[in-house]
Amino acid sequence: MSGGKKKDGVPELIKEYLDTDVFEYDTEYTTGVLHARHLAGAAVDEYDVVVAVGGDGTINEIASAIAGTNVVLGIIPSGSGNGLSRFLNIPMDIKGAFNTLNNARSITIDAAKLNGQWFFNMAGMGFDAHISHVFAHGSDKRGFMNYLKSTLNEISTYKPQQYKIDIDGVTVTSEAFMLSIANSSQYGNNAHISPKASVQDGLLDVCIIKPFPLWRFPEMGVRMFTKTADGSEYVDIIKGKDIKITRHTEGPIHLDGEPQVAGTQIDINVMPASLNVIVGNNYKD
Repeated sequence: MSGGKKKDGVPELIKEYLDTDVFEYDTEYTTGVLHARHLAGAAVDEYDVVVAVGGDGTINEIASAIAGTNVVLGIIPSGSGNGLSRFLNIPMDIKGAFNTLNNARSITIDAAKLNGQWFFNMAGMGFDAHISHVFAHGSDKRGFMNYLKSTLNEISTYKPQQYKIDIDGVTVTSEAFMLSIANSSQYGNNAHISPKASVQDGLLDVCIIKPFPLWRFPEMGVRMFTKTADGSEYVDIIKGKDIKITRHTEGPIHLDGEPQVAGTQIDINVMPASLNVIVGNNYKD
């Protein structure tokens, strides 16, 4: 149900657009949280490609099961933000996504682990994790506009937090409105927090978004949608491999947009060249 979009029509679309001269296929429907991961794990020794029909959360479940294997991830974007899909230049329209799948141009990308759990696009804490938590528990409606509504409702009362961040042995202490760990450049919907991020450089981008006046919120939004967030005086980006974060209290985090609660100590490690994925024809890292 990623993006609030049902997938009932997908089998007919497969028949219409998938090149069956190249692929033999089976389809499976997930029935709940972590079921996609179970299905993908069972497919590792049986299939060459596992295709996620969904958003970043669905991709996370499937990729977590096939990372480190020879199995290739394919993506038919059908989520709310589709951050990783957009970064990899996979078309958002169904026909274009299937054409990408048929061409089967694959690369190997980096991933990361936060306290032992995989993420592939973006992890974070602070305001975006707070919104993910509110959004997941307070609304049965998905989509960008509902996410924006939650953001506007919460931003005036959210309190920034203090973080101690160790990046490859160098310590930074900072108050942050939001702390994002970026593998790709964007959250989704073409909102780029780290415009120069690469999924093939063996590094993660630690994005520290410092507290800013509320009246400058529109400017911060414009910067993200114009790939200029790194030029803001309120944004620091530091690249690294091993990141240790200490905060005063436990609280929400997110892994590829999926919320959970973590403690005061958070360890993040890049996992270089760990996932094979089909990318768009015009993709350039």
